[in-house]
Amino acid sequence: MKNIKICLYVEFYHFMGGILYKNIGTGLLSSYKNQKKMLDAKDISYVEKWDDSCDILQINTPYLKSIYLMKRAKRLGKPVIVWAHVTAEDMRGVFWFGNMLSPILRHYYKYAYNLADVILCPSEYTRKLLIADGLSPDKVVAQSNGVDTYKFSANAQKREEGRKEYHLSKMTVGTVALAIPRKGIDTFVMLGKHFTDMQFMWYGSIYNALMAKPLPKDLPANIRFTGYVKDIFSAFNSIDIFVFLSYEENEGMVVLEAASLGLPILVRDIPVYEGWLVHNENCLKAKTDEEFKEALKKLSEDSALRERLGKNARLMAESRSFDVLSKKFENLYERLLTK
Repeated sequence: MKNIKICLYVEFYHFMGGILYKNIGTGLLSSYKNQKKMLDAKDISYVEKWDDSCDILQINTPYLKSIYLMKRAKRLGKPVIVWAHVTAEDMRGVFWFGNMLSPILRHYYKYAYNLADVILCPSEYTRKLLIADGLSPDKVVAQSNGVDTYKFSANAQKREEGRKEYHLSKMTVGTVALAIPRKGIDTFVMLGKHFTDMQFMWYGSIYNALMAKPLPKDLPANIRFTGYVKDIFSAFNSIDIFVFLSYEENEGMVVLEAASLGLPILVRDIPVYEGWLVHNENCLKAKTDEEFKEALKKLSEDSALRERLGKNARLMAESRSFDVLSKKFENLYERLLTK
């Protein structure tokens, strides 16, 4: 396998010098970086722009130039893999125009994804969505984005740095996410207003009000939205209880990263977590505002529960580590090249 060359491609990563990715931070870009690390771990050669000497084209969310490259690779007899990081469902609640675009994107993604030999998606939930949209079950493979369990680990120095930078002195409830409605801003603010004795930190980029619904005005002093943060490790380590309140996800990479740190996790009870996040084993789940209040109260008052959930979350993250997933990628490449 060391003599093959993979083309890893993210279309918008190259557009105008990557301006659309600078100071934003997305799960798609994190997945892309993870793929490069997994190839490095197996000493597999890769490039980030297509040339005809590549053996396999691996696209991350296809747009117009990606379609051209996929067709070119197919004409040359090269296998094509596409990562289905995005579905029509998760466009809702992102931008003002997301709901309007969702039906159009459903048809587009079906066409684009179907050009590939293998469609990788981050969860069984996403696999079911794609099959329901008409994609062949034989093509669609559930494959976690993975997590770097060495990089994402508890670090006392980073915790001290983060808590000092953000002036955190109380129990801190935090999340890492784009500040968009789909990620559950309403629930986060509700919890912050209810638990005034704790600090609430939302680490993640904030879009212009022309793009997405603006943040609530007149937030209490214990709730803070930081915008984009450069040192994500200090941010993660500054948190005592990690919450991820999103209404729709294809995996939720930050949940894996928080789990890798051994943080106690509270998530919204949505289908994507079925099979790997288990209530009262490696996380707590909630659906209603009252359930979220009850779960957060329980976590804040029970240190033994926080410790147990955190340890089990770390074990779950290790099952999706680079060591495990890089071997799966290697096997996939071998299968495609020996057909």
